[in-house]
Amino acid sequence: MSRRLVVLDVVGLTPRLLAHMPRLRAVADEGFAAGLGTVLPAVTCSAQATLLTGEPPAGHGIVGNGWYFRDLGEVLLWRQHHALVGGEKLWQAARRAEPGYTVANVCWWYAMGADVNWTVTPRPVYHADGRKEPDCWTDPPELHDTLTDALGTFPLFTYWGPGAGLPSSAWICRAAERILADHAPDLTLVYVPHLDYDLQRFGPSSPRAAAAAAELDAVLGPLLDAARARDATVVALSEYGITDVSRPVDVNRLLRAEGLLRVYTQAGMEYLDPWTSRAFAVADHQVAHVYVRDPADVPAVAKLCAGLPGVAEVLDADGKAAAGLDHPRAGELVLVAEPDAWFTYYYWLDEARAPDFARLVEIHRKPGYDPAELFFDPAAPGAAKRRAAVALARKKLGMRYLMSVVGLDAGARAVRGSHGRLPADPADAPVLLCSDPAAARDRLAATEVKALLLELAGLAPPSAPAGAARVPAAVASSAGPGRPSGPAGPPPGPGERR
Repeated sequence: MSRRLVVLDVVGLTPRLLAHMPRLRAVADEGFAAGLGTVLPAVTCSAQATLLTGEPPAGHGIVGNGWYFRDLGEVLLWRQHHALVGGEKLWQAARRAEPGYTVANVCWWYAMGADVNWTVTPRPVYHADGRKEPDCWTDPPELHDTLTDALGTFPLFTYWGPGAGLPSSAWICRAAERILADHAPDLTLVYVPHLDYDLQRFGPSSPRAAAAAAELDAVLGPLLDAARARDATVVALSEYGITDVSRPVDVNRLLRAEGLLRVYTQAGMEYLDPWTSRAFAVADHQVAHVYVRDPADVPAVAKLCAGLPGVAEVLDADGKAAAGLDHPRAGELVLVAEPDAWFTYYYWLDEARAPDFARLVEIHRKPGYDPAELFFDPAAPGAAKRRAAVALARKKLGMRYLMSVVGLDAGARAVRGSHGRLPADPADAPVLLCSDPAAARDRLAATEVKALLLELAGLAPPSAPAGAARVPAAVASSAGPGRPSGPAGPPPGPGERR
């Protein structure tokens, strides 16, 4: 009979922030804390797929939060179908040992269509007239009404966008508590995004980062109590650490200026034309996949990108192989930013010709990640908020509306935190906490987490020697404003300089 597990993906959790989270730190006090390696790119979809499969991106195919779908001729981010993820999943391995093993997925990515027992994932209502309303998708379908009757509608507009904040993480945690109480899954996966927001807005060195950590710790408390009441082993881990940045890097504008990226124009707005471009980049935080149509152009494009200020490394075929990124979905080249820089998706040269969706929270139409969506336009925040108020009024009247509130270059310059490259400082690296001291170790690679969870569930033999160190002092302490040393950081690798 397996042992029950609750696995919390606390996005952005690092030893530095753990100092402000006594409830979460108590998990390590009871068991152990370990430094956790991550993958390149250190972004949500890639990291989660590695944690659940034990494979690098070259194995499971999730080379970022999105990529260029060559067979469709489109850049698509934040897809939701589980079939995109290759490799054997954690629960599939568990079911080989225990066929009746039950699993709940509460908002981990690529949830739709996964072979688990209970699923909750954000999914707006897209009305025929273009309106978008907050909601979620569940399996089984009746779970939707059970959760929304008890907790209210999923607060989508606090899950991402200028209003992103604590209510979405609180809803997710309460939903996980309800599923634990009603169904008692053997494995409960819970994605908790709150630390992502103010750390990108203001940077991890800002007072807002410590405040966000303390707020989230209070929200996690009841879920930790619920797990303990059901005698579940708790594992809390993070995908990446967010570090301070100050420089947006416009790789697509460089490619356009050199005649490699092409656009087409409709209604005075410019749209990326991936079908006819010789080269373009899919920007994803501090990593960018550069797709080059003609192999003969790859060396010249690599040399061009290497000279762009803010680019630390250009990975070619050999570099991708060394980084575990050699998958057909990856770009011909992969760029890694300098520690204080990140990549925009911007390709227009005149803001007046930017597409209308550039000023919206529109994660599915933009051909790259856009952290400026976390801000009301910094160039005119008052006007942006007034437009938002008018849009909300139209929404309440059942009318179509556009939430045109996102700044372009001003929004990009406001971003103060990012991630994606491998961390250099252990205090900013991911961490894993576990309430069971029997499996203690000092450090794990992201590819080893699946095996650890099977061990904790009692479905695989121990993979680490007994007597490993329990709680590193810097993690277990309630340190003040100083920088805790934290667990050992990852070895140097692609995207990292020491």
